Amino acid sequence: MWEDVRPRLDDSRPFVPLGMAVLTISDTRTIETDRSGACLVESLTAAGHRLVDRRIVRDEEEAIAGALRDWLANEDVQVILTTGGTGITRRDVTPEVVTRFLDKPIPGFGELFRMLSYRQIGPATIQSRALAGIAKGRLIFALPGSPGACRDAWEGILKWQLDNRCRPCNFVELLPRLR
Repeated sequence: MWEDVRPRLDDSRPFVPLGMAVLTISDTRTIETDRSGACLVESLTAAGHRLVDRRIVRDEEEAIAGALRDWLANEDVQVILTTGGTGITRRDVTPEVVTRFLDKPIPGFGELFRMLSYRQIGPATIQSRALAGIAKGRLIFALPGSPGACRDAWEGILKWQLDNRCRPCNFVELLPRLR
């Protein structure tokens, strides 16, 4: 499936690892049962990035905001990956909280994610409010709470855009100019 979206990597450039934080938003998950957070941690470390922190918080505005505030103040965190709380139920508040922190949205991320997700789950992807943006010079990606959605986002978008060797362009090259 990913063959048609795989960009070109310039192997003459050395890989630049990024510091990342993973936030799982869930009223029921623990570290032992958090398959989505585990998927993101495994993916980012396998790619060569550094896990700076990982947390699980309840699907409550202040809990989510507290973790984001901490990480936006931490110079070691360049990328924040959240999983969960992007649906349409009353308890799903991740997009609202993340949006409050954004200096600039990256609307193409949500659009591309839903396009890739449509290939996997069909029209059910319309219930996802996945989004991305820039906050205090850092990248934030809010992903749905399923391992499949996290895998689709990583393999189809993030793996490539968070690799400085990706051509014709990538987010890593822009990070110094975001601050």
